[in-house]
Amino acid sequence: MEVGSLPVELWRLILAYLPLPDLGRCCLVCRAWRELILSLDSTRWRQLCLGCPECRHPNWPRRPHLPPVSWREALRQHALASRTWTQNGSDLHSSACLHLFRRRKDRRVWHVGTVPGGGYETLRGALAAAGPYDKVVLHAGVYEEQVEVSLKVPVEIIGIGKLGDVSLLVSFDQQCPTARLCNLVFMPAWFSPVVYKTSSGHVQLDNCNFEGCQLHIRGPGTCQARFCSFAQGSSAHFLGVAISLMDSCEFSGGDSASVTVEGAPVSERNWAFKHLVALAKTFTMMTSNGPTEISNQGGKDGVGAGSRGNTPLEGVNTMEDWNKQEVDWETNWAKQKGGDSLLSGQDGTMIEEDGMDTSSESSEEDDEQDSEKSTGLKLSYDQHGLAHLSKADTPDSSAFPALLSLSAELQRDAEARELAASVQGCLLRRCLLRDGKGGVHLCNHGQARLEANVFRGLSYAVRCIQNAKMVMLRNEVCGCKASGVFLRLSAQGLIAENNIHSNGEAGLDIRKGANPIILCNRIHSGLRSGIVVLGNGRGSIRSNQIYGNKEAGVYILFNGNPVVSGNHIFQGLAAGIAVNENGRGLITENVIRQNQWGGADIRRGGDPVLRNNYICYGYSDGVVVGERGRGLIEGNHIYGNRGCGVWVMSSSLPQLIGNHITHNRMYGLAVFCRKDTESAVSREGYRSLQERERGVGVGERDRGGPENFNEEGELMAWESDIDSEDERFSSRRPITVALVENNCISHNGAVGVYVKSSEPLNVVANMVNSNRGAGVSVVQSAQLIRLVGNCVLSNGWTGVAVDRECRVELRGNGVYGNNCHGVCFRGDGLIVENDVVGNNAVGIRVMDNADVKVLRNRVQALRGYGISVKERVRGVVQENLVYQGHSMSTKTPIRTNAQNLECVVLNNSLLTPRSQALWALENPPPRPHNSNPSSVTPSTLPAHLAITMTNRITASVESGCHNNGSIFCSIL
Repeated sequence: MEVGSLPVELWRLILAYLPLPDLGRCCLVCRAWRELILSLDSTRWRQLCLGCPECRHPNWPRRPHLPPVSWREALRQHALASRTWTQNGSDLHSSACLHLFRRRKDRRVWHVGTVPGGGYETLRGALAAAGPYDKVVLHAGVYEEQVEVSLKVPVEIIGIGKLGDVSLLVSFDQQCPTARLCNLVFMPAWFSPVVYKTSSGHVQLDNCNFEGCQLHIRGPGTCQARFCSFAQGSSAHFLGVAISLMDSCEFSGGDSASVTVEGAPVSERNWAFKHLVALAKTFTMMTSNGPTEISNQGGKDGVGAGSRGNTPLEGVNTMEDWNKQEVDWETNWAKQKGGDSLLSGQDGTMIEEDGMDTSSESSEEDDEQDSEKSTGLKLSYDQHGLAHLSKADTPDSSAFPALLSLSAELQRDAEARELAASVQGCLLRRCLLRDGKGGVHLCNHGQARLEANVFRGLSYAVRCIQNAKMVMLRNEVCGCKASGVFLRLSAQGLIAENNIHSNGEAGLDIRKGANPIILCNRIHSGLRSGIVVLGNGRGSIRSNQIYGNKEAGVYILFNGNPVVSGNHIFQGLAAGIAVNENGRGLITENVIRQNQWGGADIRRGGDPVLRNNYICYGYSDGVVVGERGRGLIEGNHIYGNRGCGVWVMSSSLPQLIGNHITHNRMYGLAVFCRKDTESAVSREGYRSLQERERGVGVGERDRGGPENFNEEGELMAWESDIDSEDERFSSRRPITVALVENNCISHNGAVGVYVKSSEPLNVVANMVNSNRGAGVSVVQSAQLIRLVGNCVLSNGWTGVAVDRECRVELRGNGVYGNNCHGVCFRGDGLIVENDVVGNNAVGIRVMDNADVKVLRNRVQALRGYGISVKERVRGVVQENLVYQGHSMSTKTPIRTNAQNLECVVLNNSLLTPRSQALWALENPPPRPHNSNPSSVTPSTLPAHLAITMTNRITASVESGCHNNGSIFCSIL
């Protein structure tokens, strides 16, 4: 019979009445018939699937309103899974026949309950009569046994009717190799809450309800549960299991963990092990090849719902758009405004250099400058040693490193690849765990694999402790009252492609030596931090999207020491990454953007390596190094932030090396004294300095107290978890002076480097150019500030400004083309061997009660004196070479106060060119000099390094300053 003899629609109507065996036979007729049968997926196959009493909707319990990809495939998978219990081959044949003629033993059916034709009255009686692999059918009713029932032969127990018609108040002890229970409701017997236990055999549970009772499986026993409901505090306990499967089950209303996995998998295996492993690998292949099932519930405007390769960049603007935005701190991220790109109230502060009398400079400037504005005697200084830093362009969103997919991460990481392929312990797949105290609890070397589950409304979703190991793939964890996932006490595992959001505490809490691999997750919309690593916790955190959390995206403290690499951390309501309380870590190649507080916040002993990150478009500072903060901050792009590029408290000891700090709205680098509570940085929309020092968080201000990292309120003695300070730094020499070296600090809205400090500071070999304020401004320095080998170029105000009572050494710098004086010095110190050329006013201006030595400098001023020494200056001006700035100038190259006898002026020279061709800085060439031009810049160093910290060695270099000075040398 040809298919084409009737319309296809009519064939479908006829075939819709066929039972399942006949549909299978029709598929074997020919290809046309097979295609016709397969086309019945949404009609007959759906009807057969939903009508099966042994299973529920394929997407139950997570999303029963959504149809499966294929109803026929769902029915096929159910049929395969439901037969696992019968695959114990050695018992399926009659032992009375010859080996070649073995045949399957006939199965008998035993009825229990009120049935026509009679049946057993009790379940115990039917089980006593049943033979191997017989079926015991329970009719509607409640069956209770007063003592424990032992299953001694393989048997199948099935309830007839709808789920709930047959209830058992029975405690089973399985002593046979295999058994199956289907369509039953289990309730605890009067003498024990355990309704089923096995320690050696395999049990299959299909479409059963557990109400207020427990399921116990002990290795080498195994379990396969499908479409089961554990309600009213019911739970499943697995002790030392080699493998067990929980597929499409629901857990709700428990006052403890819903699933507990304890003990290492036993080495002994029962007959079902190989079958369950094959079935588990089939599940794993289906979920890895199919579309991601995790929804975007709880997300913020769908952020992060795009492809794995790219982070959504809807909020990223151009630099021009960013400068026009104004933050609405109460209702929105940003709102557009017109006019000036500076923050309100910033205009007067940006140039005035707190505490320096700029008005007096301006009033006297006219007297010192030539009326002639043009000159033909400009010295060329383009070939200085830091010229390569002035060519750095500001990256845009297209320069962000793309997020790697999970497959790409697994290709690079053999350990993660091995974990992803492992199938051992308890496998939980497509389950819903809701409205209880805990989800899954792993302890004492237990192992579990969690795939495509939903954890919702629990106190915690997953707790992994005591050397337990888990693989957690494509789950949704939301609405937990505490943290979503806990890892403690040397726990390990792989946590990948999960959607973790809207939890009351941290999304992931890693502590006490736990060391997981966290890949390609979306961790967002939390009421506290995204990831917390503390108490010697470690871990590798890579290629995650961490956004919209109320506190820090990643919080590292109490000797936490993770690797945080390749993540996109954005739109947080506090800091992007916070390292506090002796936290450490390697933080590399992350994109940290659009956070309301500092992109990276380091304080109170925090000592991370922050390398090659993009820290941009923040609503406050780019990097904050607070009280007692430390760390190596190297090769980062810090730009487009509304506050400072880098904000440093003078009591901290960071090393800033090779960073690009550009286009920030306020200072490029600001170093503040701890006692400075009225700083110009503290404005509307920014935290006060008192808050910065204390590290006050959003949640802390709301709740009136510090963040509680004690798990579920338990008291924790951190003294037992934290290494002593001596142990912490035994592997490296102590760092005694903060270092700023080889950075590009340019195009910032205020001063390039602003120092108001009570501690020493070394500023070495930096390019400070094109900032709207002064290049370098030192307004307070109780101890010596060294500026060595820097290029201060084309800034909107004075190149280097030093206020009264400040101690500063300027050595080997190039100060070129600034819009006001080259150097304006009111403090005490040295100005030695600098090139101060092409500035728009006086070259070197020394005034007030300065005590300074001006030695061996090369100076040219375009519109004023080369060197101006005014008022009651003390010191020496000696062996300086002043180049003529104007061919017709009649001014003396060095202006001094004739009545000042405390300043000695000796052996200074005025150089007038013989010809324009010879007019250049020679022998030596323009400063600063690049002492190692072939060295590799930090941004090109390998980023994927071991977690061991870089040893930093400091070397003292003899200086000619007032005290024993030193030039910092950082050897990596």
